[in-house]
Amino acid sequence: MNLASEFGDDRVFNTPLTEQGIVGFAIGAAFEGMRPVAEVQFADYVYPAFDQLVNEAAKARFRAGVNAKGQSCGGLVVLCKYFYVPPTSEHTNSRRYHSQSPESLFTHIPGLRVVMPRGPAQAKGLLLAAIASNDPVVFMEPKILYRAAVEYVPAESYEIPLSKAEIVKPGKDVTIISYGTPLYTCSNAIEKAEADFGCQIELIDLRTIYPWDRPTIIESVKRTGKAIVVHESMTNSGVGAEVAATIQEQCFLNLEAPVARVCGWSTHMGLIYERFNIPDVTRIYDAIKTTLDY
Repeated sequence: MNLASEFGDDRVFNTPLTEQGIVGFAIGAAFEGMRPVAEVQFADYVYPAFDQLVNEAAKARFRAGVNAKGQSCGGLVVLCKYFYVPPTSEHTNSRRYHSQSPESLFTHIPGLRVVMPRGPAQAKGLLLAAIASNDPVVFMEPKILYRAAVEYVPAESYEIPLSKAEIVKPGKDVTIISYGTPLYTCSNAIEKAEADFGCQIELIDLRTIYPWDRPTIIESVKRTGKAIVVHESMTNSGVGAEVAATIQEQCFLNLEAPVARVCGWSTHMGLIYERFNIPDVTRIYDAIKTTLDY
C-alpha cells in the first residue's frame, strides 16, 4: 500500500504486462548496480521470462565475472506467487493457469537461487536476504498464504540466511522435510501421529530449495533413520526426488525404511476437486504410519 507515494514514481511504477520484458528490464538494472525486484505475480506466467532467467541472469557471473561492486546480476529478485489457491468467483482459468508450482524447473539452473518461504515473518527475512545477495533469486511465495496466514512480523530490518534450513520441530523417530504451505499440513499430521503412535517427529523447513541445506538434512536423517519428503508440486522430478537421492547416497547405512515422498500427483490441476491433487493430513499421516511400521 502506498509504495509509490512513499518512494516516488521513479522507483515504483507499472510496466507493460510482458514477463520477458519485466525480467529483462530487471536484469539490465541489476547489471547497472541497482537491486531490482521484478514482480511476475503468478508463477504460471514466468515461462515467457524463462529464457531471460536461464540464459542471461543465471549465466552472468560465469560469463563475465563481477563488476567493481562485486556484483554480477546481484540483487535481482523475481517474485512469483505459486500453486494452489481455493476457487474464487473467477472462471476455470484461475485453476487452469493460476495453480502451477514450477519450482523444480529453476532448481536445475546453476547460478540461480530458489527461495520458498512458509509464512509472512519468514518471507520478510528471506526476501531482504535475497535482495542483498549477489546472486539472482527466484522468490516463490505460496499464494494461498495471502488469504490464510496471519503472523507477527517485526517492523525492523532483519535477514534470514539463504540456503539454511530450519528445524521447526525436533524429534528422534522420523524426519519430515518440506517447504512452503505444506509445513502447516505436516504440523497437523504430526500432532495426530504423535498422539496415536507415541513417536517424536522432526520437521524441517528447507526455505531455500536451491542450493539447499544438505548438512542439516543428512544430520537429522542419520539420527532418526527414517525420512519423508512432502511438497505440493508433482512427484515426478520434483524437489523431493533430489532430497531423497541425497539421503540415499549419504545416509544409506543409517536408513531403517525407504525414503517416502508425499507430493502432488503427476497431472494438471483439475478444474474441480483441486484439493485431491495436493498432500493432505491423511496422506502425510499414512506415510508416517507406514514409515514407522516398516
